Amino acid sequence: MNQTENESLSCNACKTNDVFDEFTGIVKSIQAKNGTKLMALQEAQIKFGYLDKDAMNIIARVFQTTTSEIYSIASFYAQFKFVKQGKYRISLCLGTACYVRGAANIQRKLEEVLQLKMGETSKDGKFTLGSARCVGCCGLAPVMLINEKVYPAVKPDQVPNIINEYKE
Repeated sequence: MNQTENESLSCNACKTNDVFDEFTGIVKSIQAKNGTKLMALQEAQIKFGYLDKDAMNIIARVFQTTTSEIYSIASFYAQFKFVKQGKYRISLCLGTACYVRGAANIQRKLEEVLQLKMGETSKDGKFTLGSARCVGCCGLAPVMLINEKVYPAVKPDQVPNIINEYKE
């Protein structure tokens, strides 16, 4: 790790020094128990909801490696997000079965209703619109998930009502 990476570890993702110190302690504990960098990345994802550059800097410092190496590990896995996610993460399955059964129409309706494109988060932080290649529910296609809740056999005209369930 170079001098610049090691000097400035103020944590924008953490917001406060207490959370910064707590996360550093968690990473040190993982490393001390012969845990992996991947395990530390998973903890960061859980704690902050995404992998902020500063969280990756902390992991790199504790594991005595570069932030580039940490990023290369994280970018390999689809589970990691590099931008803050909305309170409600919408994942539309675009696997073969879902696509053949109309997922593209669902996507257009979601984008219209939410005024978002795939990969974007609403300005109010409520919704993030994303996709998945397969969620393992091919017999229920097309499938949409909002956080962990599965919506099977979705039709475009159902989208506004589904989204309204999550508006507060």
